Amino acid sequence: MATVDQSTQGASPPPLSVLKILVADDNPADRMILGRLVEGLGHEVVGAEDGREAVEKFTANRPDLVLMDALMPVMDGFEAARLIKDSAGEDLVPIIFLTSLTETDALVKCLEAGGDDFLTKPYNPVILKAKIQAFNRMKEMHKTLRAQRDLISSQHQRLVRDQELAKIIFDRVAHAGCLSAPNLRYLQSAYAMFNGDILLAAYKPSGGMHILLGDFTGHGLSAAIGAMPLAEVFYAMSARGFNVRDIVTELNGKLGQILPIGIFCCAVLMEVNPSKGLVEIWNGGLPEVLIVGRQAELLHRIPSTHLPLGVANAEKFDPNPVVLAMAPGDRLMCWTDGVIESRSQSGEQYGEQRVIQLIDSYAGRPNELFDGLLRSIEAFHGSPEDDISLLEMIMQEQAPHRPAASSLAAHHQSAQDWQLGYTFRAASVRQYNPLPFLMEVLMEIPGLRVHAGSLFTILSELYSNALEHGLLGLESAWKRDSEGFSHYYIERNQRLSSLREGWIRVLLDHTPTAEGGILRIEMADSGAGFSHQPMAVNDGYAGRGLALVTALADEVTFNTQGNRVGVVFSW
Repeated sequence: MATVDQSTQGASPPPLSVLKILVADDNPADRMILGRLVEGLGHEVVGAEDGREAVEKFTANRPDLVLMDALMPVMDGFEAARLIKDSAGEDLVPIIFLTSLTETDALVKCLEAGGDDFLTKPYNPVILKAKIQAFNRMKEMHKTLRAQRDLISSQHQRLVRDQELAKIIFDRVAHAGCLSAPNLRYLQSAYAMFNGDILLAAYKPSGGMHILLGDFTGHGLSAAIGAMPLAEVFYAMSARGFNVRDIVTELNGKLGQILPIGIFCCAVLMEVNPSKGLVEIWNGGLPEVLIVGRQAELLHRIPSTHLPLGVANAEKFDPNPVVLAMAPGDRLMCWTDGVIESRSQSGEQYGEQRVIQLIDSYAGRPNELFDGLLRSIEAFHGSPEDDISLLEMIMQEQAPHRPAASSLAAHHQSAQDWQLGYTFRAASVRQYNPLPFLMEVLMEIPGLRVHAGSLFTILSELYSNALEHGLLGLESAWKRDSEGFSHYYIERNQRLSSLREGWIRVLLDHTPTAEGGILRIEMADSGAGFSHQPMAVNDGYAGRGLALVTALADEVTFNTQGNRVGVVFSW
């Protein structure tokens, strides 16, 4: 038998494995000759006399390679090859047809039946050896590829399980607030398992709520990486009574510290105050926020006027929101750019103009607007290219109320008989919100926590009056209509940023009683004072703050000048 010199100039290839080879031929002489040649190459031989026996021997022995005559009795090689390939499944089992046929059509038929190659009779030992070695190398490579595929599949499944677990934790943290509130409706459709969009909502101590809709750059886990710290800061600061300016400033600083370059969060942060009919909106990089009236008429469009979170440093960051009036039944709608950038099959974007046209088409049917927009988007786009989030908030009426007296009453009463005074000068007033700090002091009183909402409302209204009317000299009468209302808050931000003199003094005096306690609050300022007389009902949005304080407190008194107010709150 001829041999082949396998020496090369480089390193020798690793030795190939010993194969189990099925030899199927109805001619005993041919079968014996071929078997001897195969065994001489160091491989194991399994013989078969016809196609049916070849299939049976294959099933029983699972050989690595099949050498099969094309024309055999009982079952020819073509049918046997098809059955063997079906039985092999994903395993690579090459079939080499043994044939004396030389016509092109006959050779093609061998390949179409599942053959991988053919060997013509009489057999050439050199060619036989080369073909067996070639298929042996192919089988080894196939085995390596399958092992790598299985490894990749296993790692992928492990990664998916880890992501699913992380997603559960992520959702529990991100959705820990009040997204289930009856005045909220929303849709979040993720492009990947992890959503680059984030939607958060939390009640304020005074009874309103904060809402944040954000869109991190990118998709999936990398896009959602900043959502956890963002949610942590949002919920913690909302619970402590911080306002929009404080929260958005802290969020920008936090994301600026932890996010890599190129990753940021476009966001809308809103503070909803039903008792005063106000909404504060900070839009940094998201599409326009729309306010729609009770008849589905478009009232306001609030575009992005700020940089996204995590982009600007503290000196360049502008935390001031737009402040607008909203009547009960008015709707606020906002979305991420995945909505307006949805594309049709032809590549056309949905666009903001379609949203405006759709709102016009629902005139008089505001309750159908949210579902109508969803149907319109779904009918328009072919396949989503981004995360999609859509939110609707309906302004509700909220009457101030006093919680029932706490059954905790007065534990450790002797430790709760105290008086504290704080003075906040111009620099602190300009940059610092003292309300969360004051609330923390009050919440140390056992049993008083159930009244946190009422107390926060009283403190925030008294502080706002001292700041806005006392130090800044703003006229409450400006808020009699929508235009004056907008002017009021623009002027407030400008005067506050330039404040250099003045002070606000807060005095807290708590006396325990058998039932609970009496809290006396005095708020004074260095301003010239302002009129505290009740305003007429038709005076628009002015005067609502003092009405809230009067409804919540047992007693409200002013000095003659109007720059010092005292409140008695018993519990």
